[in-house]
Amino acid sequence: MDKNSEIDSAGMETIIGQCEKIFGYQFANKELLSTAITHPSFANTRLASYERMEFLGDSILGFVVCDYLYAHFPDWLEGDLTKIKSVVVSRKTCAQIGNQLGLKEYLIVGKGLVSQGEVPKSLLANAVEAIIAAIYLDGGMESAKSFLIPLIKEQVDKAVAGRLSINYKSELQQYSQKRFGLPPIYELVDHYGPDHDKSFQVRATVSRKTFAPAWGKNKKEAEQRAAANALADIEGKDPPFLEKLA
Repeated sequence: MDKNSEIDSAGMETIIGQCEKIFGYQFANKELLSTAITHPSFANTRLASYERMEFLGDSILGFVVCDYLYAHFPDWLEGDLTKIKSVVVSRKTCAQIGNQLGLKEYLIVGKGLVSQGEVPKSLLANAVEAIIAAIYLDGGMESAKSFLIPLIKEQVDKAVAGRLSINYKSELQQYSQKRFGLPPIYELVDHYGPDHDKSFQVRATVSRKTFAPAWGKNKKEAEQRAAANALADIEGKDPPFLEKLA
């Protein structure tokens, strides 16, 4: 959305109302949201822009991600949790969330940035952190969590799938070859959903032992998670991927 050098109160009210619908959160203090979407290039002073909120939002995002990971991956060690956290709180991921929300249409920026055309990814990332802070300041931590968790869950799942493709299948392969001289076998157990959005359930078998199956958004991801379940069982731990995908 192109912004003129001035925005009247009605225009700002419209922008705020549209943002509240997108965020799924109604602000008691509309000024907080106004500040959170205002870039320093537009603000009269830097204190009137989102910069201070960005600082706070970065820490809130980190806390919510850590809290989510700690609760949902009880058998993971600190190093594994840290790797996933670093991906989910990265500037790249924040920019992706900004794009997902369509935030570039509602940011209030100066004419110089408007003339450049595409909104820089770093600007989107900054604004996302500022919005997190604005919701926290307006409604507290529970409101911030309600806003964030649906957004970070998708990012966590992607990060976990990437981690698994690097670690668990190869680890199970090495274990099976070394112990039995045979590779693991992955079997498709079930699937559900329309063709464009199927989920798959796969189980791994090592030698003659079959392990708890796991669901994934594609067969590759399901195999990675099935390997994780197998390794957990071998190590005497509870399998981490037993739940059906939402």
